[in-house]
Amino acid sequence: MQSTVSEHHHLWAYDIIALAINKKYCQDRSGIHVIKRQDIEKLEKEILAPFAVKSGESRGRQNREREHPYRTRFQRDRDRVIHSSAFRRLEYKTQVFVYHEGDYYRTRLTHSLEVAQIARSICKSLQLNEDLAEAIALSHDLGHPPFGHTGQKVLNQLMKDHGGFEHNRQSLRIVKLLEKRYPQFDGLNLTWEVLEGISKHSRDEDNPLLKNKSNRFSSLEAQVADFADGIAYNAHDLDDGITSGLLDPAQLRPVALWRENEKRLDKEYANLDLKMKKYQIVRSIINDLITDFRKATLKNIRKHAVDSSQGVRTCPVRLAGFGAEVGEKNLELKQFLHKKMYQHPRVRRMEFKADLHLNRIFEAYTRFPDLVPEEASPQGEATSIERRICDYVSGMTDRFCIREYKSLFGPEEKD
Repeated sequence: MQSTVSEHHHLWAYDIIALAINKKYCQDRSGIHVIKRQDIEKLEKEILAPFAVKSGESRGRQNREREHPYRTRFQRDRDRVIHSSAFRRLEYKTQVFVYHEGDYYRTRLTHSLEVAQIARSICKSLQLNEDLAEAIALSHDLGHPPFGHTGQKVLNQLMKDHGGFEHNRQSLRIVKLLEKRYPQFDGLNLTWEVLEGISKHSRDEDNPLLKNKSNRFSSLEAQVADFADGIAYNAHDLDDGITSGLLDPAQLRPVALWRENEKRLDKEYANLDLKMKKYQIVRSIINDLITDFRKATLKNIRKHAVDSSQGVRTCPVRLAGFGAEVGEKNLELKQFLHKKMYQHPRVRRMEFKADLHLNRIFEAYTRFPDLVPEEASPQGEATSIERRICDYVSGMTDRFCIREYKSLFGPEEKD
């Protein structure tokens, strides 16, 4: 099989494991064969595009480990992220709505799963490494604090004299230091390529991409995960906004992506109820964005004749992206959501409460550092009390933060 991308030939039907079984093992019916990690690595070289990252060619981990017999490096990274404490806490960290607003609304956990699904679909169609993109997608929000973007803004302000706070850098701090699951090392000891993807646009010394000055961009898998995040974020906040009543579908008709997909849907189905119509339009918007993203990215790859994963990093332009027309439409949707949803009085009221909770908790911990559990963050000369507090507070879920606030400042409970 050729290892080049074709518009008409993609690996939709099989993942690498299934293809390995069909291609290599099912012909021998004498017994059951176990696929080894080396078999998968060999097949990646045969199947994936030249510019895809191959797991067998990973730049490795900070702490050397014995390789797994049947899981690739990126599969192990994905599994480590899923089993981490920080990943589990995403269930009670919200996007826009505080966790008690309703069971329907997306949390950071459901968002991360949706990003991973979109990233895998795109990578499969472009013959990129799905496992790497999935590991990046599942770990990209690990560093988000409680109360969504409000939490990030508040913590960054509180930490302005102590290095600031940014959720991508915090995600790196979690996977490199704060998770405690292995006796041999701190953190999860993820591969260089996953750390590169988590870093995203960060230009500080924590970004592994910057160790080589010729690098300009991250791997295509990381770029795909980044755009999958944006696609999921806009489309699903649109979904939640309508469901919550913050957005009226009539408001959306001037927005091209909504208007065009609503028009197509109305021609095919008449008199759909709002719930079904909303679901179908959001679904169609996601499909439109992914379709254009694949087409534009493939065009850029061909235009710049990129033939290696390092060529992606040193390319003078970012290869992944939308075409000009769809890029404008996606930006229009993003700006609409910012104006009509994120600035809505109900959301602003929640932001006020989140700001109050985080500021007062941080102030209390600063005055009384013993309130911060010893195991919450590393201690030592290199770790200030402010950074320890920030690690602890940013790791809180929405509901834990609310409960901690009540415990610190609420009236004493009677027996």
